[in-house]
Amino acid sequence: MNIIPADESRFFIWFFDKYTKWSLKRRFKQVWVKQKYQPDHGSKTVYFLNHNSWWDGLIPLYLNENFFRQKARAIMEDKQMRQYSFFSKIGAFSINLEDPKASISSLRYAVESMERDNASLFIYPEGKITPVSETEPEFKKGLAWLYTQTEEIDFVPIGIYMHTLRSSKAELYLSIGKSVNHDKQLNRNRLNELFQQDLHRLLLEEREVSGYSDEGFTPQF
Repeated sequence: MNIIPADESRFFIWFFDKYTKWSLKRRFKQVWVKQKYQPDHGSKTVYFLNHNSWWDGLIPLYLNENFFRQKARAIMEDKQMRQYSFFSKIGAFSINLEDPKASISSLRYAVESMERDNASLFIYPEGKITPVSETEPEFKKGLAWLYTQTEEIDFVPIGIYMHTLRSSKAELYLSIGKSVNHDKQLNRNRLNELFQQDLHRLLLEEREVSGYSDEGFTPQF
């Protein structure tokens, strides 16, 4: 099937930014953010995140509108895009994870998207919702492929973690790591391993303080 392209609407982005903030306040006791990366003016960035829950569909919009302010797009599974078509209006485009040729077409579209000034891309390389655990996340190969196909673009891990240690109402933690740099001459399997390790380290650091000292995190409301 053809890619469902991003079809951004400033009205939809404005509306869903307001809706997302309202929803986060309603659903979570607190949202905490730790930020070690801030894009410079004109920076281009690929953010890679662990896929933790349904909320992951709205988190990129929240982060971009409130912390990064780039021309953001996100890769989303085509099944979800067809069910929730409004996501294209806030910058999402589809990928068919069951068809390798179609997946490559979506990744090439992602590379083209990064040619825009001040562009960014949010990608969940696990490809499916996976609970946070002590083991490393397992990524599909798309992130490593993107890394080898792009130049002068920051690659930044973001860890998503939720807990109910202090209340029956969950708290949400978003840890924005530093830009990572790996040798592009490495094969994609090795690059994949390194990206998995980058995000895993961030998640372990996040879990160590979340709900206890909350060191480095700032409450958002």
